Amino acid sequence: MKITIGRSDKADFPELSLSEIDVKIDSGAYTSSIHCSDIKEIAVNGEPFIQFTLLDPEHPFYNNKEFTFKNYASKVVKSSNGISEKRFMIRTEIVIFNKTFPIYLTLSERKDMKFPVLLGRKFLNKKFVIDTIKKNLSYKLKNKN
Repeated sequence: MKITIGRSDKADFPELSLSEIDVKIDSGAYTSSIHCSDIKEIAVNGEPFIQFTLLDPEHPFYNNKEFTFKNYASKVVKSSNGISEKRFMIRTEIVIFNKTFPIYLTLSERKDMKFPVLLGRKFLNKKFVIDTIKKNLSYKLKNKN
């Protein structure tokens, strides 16, 4: 049975030290993405890692914490304006509707966007059905318990 999700919500990303961060449900996007800054590939003892800072200093949840992931990939993503760009992608966990799911997030500079996280079709598929009139269904459920 699929979970009904609204057009936006709040979710937790425990491995990224984020809780109750705004997420936009974006059925037009294939991949999910998170707003980051200072995204760069680095080498630690000759091993490749991806390093980034979540959000940007203007965001209320910004904590200036640098994250480093060993397991990452790069992917070409076509944005809504039709421009293709190479983005890095990490695998992490999202907690939504009191359940933990694995999720792939592309790292993107979404500075001008209202929502720091977009949840795309690849994550939503087979798990959720979208009701565009509703919002914060997971957040309301979390606070009811």
